[in-house]
Amino acid sequence: MFSGGIAKSAARCLFVALIALCGCGGVSAPTQPSSQSPLTNLSLTTMITGLNAPVYLLQPNDGSGRFFIVEQAGTVRVFQNGTLSSTPFLDIRSKVTMNDEMGLLGMAFHPNFSQNHLFYVHYDRTTAGGSFQSVIAQYSVSASDPNQADPASEHIVLTVDQPPFANHKGGQIAFGPDGFLYIGLGDGGSEGDPMGNGQNPQTLLAKILRIDVNTTSAGKQYGIPADNPFAAGSGLPETWAWGLRNPFRFSFDSSTGRLFAGDVGQNHFEEIDIIQRGNNYGWNTMEGFHCFNPPSGCDQTGLTLPIAEYDHSEGNAVIGGYVYHGTKIPALQGAYVFGDNGSGKIWELQETSPGTWTRTLLMSSGKTISSFGQDQGGELYVVDLSGTVSSIVQP
Repeated sequence: MFSGGIAKSAARCLFVALIALCGCGGVSAPTQPSSQSPLTNLSLTTMITGLNAPVYLLQPNDGSGRFFIVEQAGTVRVFQNGTLSSTPFLDIRSKVTMNDEMGLLGMAFHPNFSQNHLFYVHYDRTTAGGSFQSVIAQYSVSASDPNQADPASEHIVLTVDQPPFANHKGGQIAFGPDGFLYIGLGDGGSEGDPMGNGQNPQTLLAKILRIDVNTTSAGKQYGIPADNPFAAGSGLPETWAWGLRNPFRFSFDSSTGRLFAGDVGQNHFEEIDIIQRGNNYGWNTMEGFHCFNPPSGCDQTGLTLPIAEYDHSEGNAVIGGYVYHGTKIPALQGAYVFGDNGSGKIWELQETSPGTWTRTLLMSSGKTISSFGQDQGGELYVVDLSGTVSSIVQP
């Protein structure tokens, strides 16, 4: 169990009462109503129980129908045909440091997984010298058992040195429609970005990275895509976007290819961003639509503002979700569904006109949401840190 939560906002635990809204100078957000949705009969149906601090769920495009559930301590479990595996698919607990927001946090299947059987994980570890690192590692499936990873197959693709704080390590990894691997890293922790990583293009922290796992560049275990914004200089070449506090969960819209990210806020505001090449999302100059440093009159030149925000009267740690493209809830088609870890609320975002987004409450789930999941049919699932996975349904 977390001591401080997955997506900790400021120095506050995610399992305490919500923080009251305080004033903060800056640009006001556009109107984003949060009234009850017409989808009043949406509910959650429990699908998987008996998990240990689950933080992510995904399904490969291999026709097997298997769900893979990432557990923070360092294991991945398989759920198939109504049964949860008793033996982990992957067990790297001996490598993983589980501490507050640290642990095994993300997983992604190679686009050619059904042929090459490769997958990638994002975990935190402690070095022999006692410092923290974030690790992106490649594994392969056992040649003798498709429901077991080969523990000896680990190939470390990327390591990122972390400050001596146990929060804001990001955690999401996902392959984009371009075939490149995208990696979310937070600002490294504490509160207020004391190391100044958000506005520093010469660090991998507080960024979304984009790398090519199928090639290598000089001195690296991966390639740098030629169209990365800093591939030729002025910043680290792995960077795709920057100025993010803790992009714990992001996803690609399977229809449009747009990249949606939930970026966890500081004391007052949580935000949803559409991530685009080379954009600076403002942390720690901005928190949501509002000035943070300084608290008023900040210079917003060159910064990209969110598409939506909510304040801490509604929740305290945003958990990014997915654009719905399933068939079971027609009225939800094309909506971005996301939630909050602290309050358990789940919302939809609808683009009512180009660049104008309306946020509407779908339900108060009562869950400690650590992630959403999406299956190959586009249906959505809620991962509860307390040990369950539920499907979003319309009875």
